[in-house]
Amino acid sequence: MAFEGLTSKLQDTLKKLRGKGKLSENDIKEAMREVKRALLEADVNFKIVKDFIKKTSEKCLGEGVMQSLTPGQMVVKIVNEELTALMGNTESKLNYSDTGITVIMLAGLQGAGKTTMCGKLALSLKKKNKKPLLVACDIYRPAAIKQLTVVGKSIDVPVFSMGDKVNPVEISKAAIEHAKDSGCNVVIIDTAGRLHIDEALMGELKDIKSNVEPNEILLVVDSMTGQDAVNVAETFNSALDLTGVILTKLDGDTRGGAAISIRAMTGKPIKFVGIGEKMNDLEVFHPDRMASRILGMGDVLSLIEKAQSAIDENEAKELGEKMMNQGLNFEDYLTMMKQMKKLGPLGKIIEMLPGAGSKMLEGVDLSQGENQMKRVESIIYSMTIKERRNPSLVSSSASRKKRIALGSGTTVQELNKLIKTLDMVKKQMKQMKGFEKMSKKGLFGKMPF
Repeated sequence: MAFEGLTSKLQDTLKKLRGKGKLSENDIKEAMREVKRALLEADVNFKIVKDFIKKTSEKCLGEGVMQSLTPGQMVVKIVNEELTALMGNTESKLNYSDTGITVIMLAGLQGAGKTTMCGKLALSLKKKNKKPLLVACDIYRPAAIKQLTVVGKSIDVPVFSMGDKVNPVEISKAAIEHAKDSGCNVVIIDTAGRLHIDEALMGELKDIKSNVEPNEILLVVDSMTGQDAVNVAETFNSALDLTGVILTKLDGDTRGGAAISIRAMTGKPIKFVGIGEKMNDLEVFHPDRMASRILGMGDVLSLIEKAQSAIDENEAKELGEKMMNQGLNFEDYLTMMKQMKKLGPLGKIIEMLPGAGSKMLEGVDLSQGENQMKRVESIIYSMTIKERRNPSLVSSSASRKKRIALGSGTTVQELNKLIKTLDMVKKQMKQMKGFEKMSKKGLFGKMPF
């Protein structure tokens, strides 16, 4: 889980403050020492930590906090605000060209996930009704062009390539002309990387920049490399004057030092974060929401946005109306589960819920919930269409239950549990409908509560 170690330590420290009616100067100093230790262990740059603690301590020791009725909550609020400011305060949007084609150049070292990120970014833009074109300018790494072609095909985005014998500058220039002719309005250039920074790499990137004048120069860095990611960002920025950074593998970074340090060290915003291996696993970076996640306060806004983009609104509305008026059957239950799965792995959803920090989830095997969903799917798929649409056929027949359990590789007990769950949801829907009718009649207004 992202920021797992840091979140756990900060939650423990701030929880102690929340529990106190009054705070002394020593209470705050001790808390700030713990926060400092947690940030350093998370591989945040020492200078940044020092400045952060200084600013936060000064605000926490202010008269308004010490005399507040809820001083602990005030300290949490200040830590949250300072952490947000450290990471950039607000979302940094992509710079689109006012006229013509927007050119986005991706740079970075080998192994950071640059080529895959080209695809993720293209898919994200495609969902916003842009028409992206991927450009294969890594002519050195074996199979790099083939990899980008496969990525483009998987998301149905065209890829421009001129092979590995043509200069990357010429490829970039030709790609822009091709985009104009083919109706594409965003060009994403996949540049070559190296195992380490050298003059040849930087020289080539500078040549591409001067010839195509990109609207965005985004550095792709592996967040799991911690301070190395920050050092790489500083070097690339001094040579190319980056417009932003994309952090990959944030879902596997339990420390989070790079995410917190990069903006403060380079002055360049983090624009996106990679949170998984799938093409959909790309998120816009919101400093305020990330600070909230780090402090275990959840990220409900991102969860709502994820639901809005993943779940079909008309299908959800139709299902809701059916549930309220006609009752629920096994086909509907299956639809609900499919909608839930579109939101992503259970662990990532739980991360966004307030209070669902690493301490709360310690020892919980989230894969069990996902495995259980698969078993429920198997049970429903083992039913006939008639049985799915009429649950009473199954609940009233022992022979049907045995056949379905055998066909799904489950047990009759599991099937009975599913039937019971379905009945419980139906009852809840009836209750909700009853409350709705009473509300319309104004009955709630006459009640004593």
